[in-house]
Amino acid sequence: MEDISTNYLDTVRKLFRYYKSVGDKAMAQVDERGIHWRYNADSNSILVVVKHIAGNSISRWTDFLTSDGEKPTRDRDDEFEGEDMSKADMLALWEKGWEALFSAIDPLTAGDLLKTVYIRNEGHTVIEAINRQLAHIPYHVGQIVFAAKMISDDPWQSLTIPKGQSKEFNKDKFASDKKNRFFTDGLKK
Repeated sequence: MEDISTNYLDTVRKLFRYYKSVGDKAMAQVDERGIHWRYNADSNSILVVVKHIAGNSISRWTDFLTSDGEKPTRDRDDEFEGEDMSKADMLALWEKGWEALFSAIDPLTAGDLLKTVYIRNEGHTVIEAINRQLAHIPYHVGQIVFAAKMISDDPWQSLTIPKGQSKEFNKDKFASDKKNRFFTDGLKK
């Protein structure tokens, strides 16, 4: 039987990967021009949101257990400025941010979960730091999806259950035997 710590770590790893895949699929539907689009002057483009997610993740997860999560090298204000990046460079930065996160999260064990880490000199248990990031990243991935849907010139490819297909989706789910599995198990990558 799996213990709560192992279950928690497995769950957060799967959730982070799920939200990365949602962002990946949304950005794949946006062209070079689209990553720079903003609804208005107070809105962020997809590019800016990616710069922020990556900057935050690189800062938080590099040397996660041994240094403050707000690194002196991070320029948070700069993450919200500048549109001078190509889509290829943006996607490389996106991957770099995720690599920092997964490199820190994947090796964690149950014994790490109650250790204290700091973000801006505020102590967090590892669980709290993970939960903080697990709320932060999906918030911004949702922004990416919303913007991508507004600017996509092609018919939108649904990232989850397509409109009008919930009954069919549920029919397939209820046709299988009950068993413990994570909701992302078996999803198309």
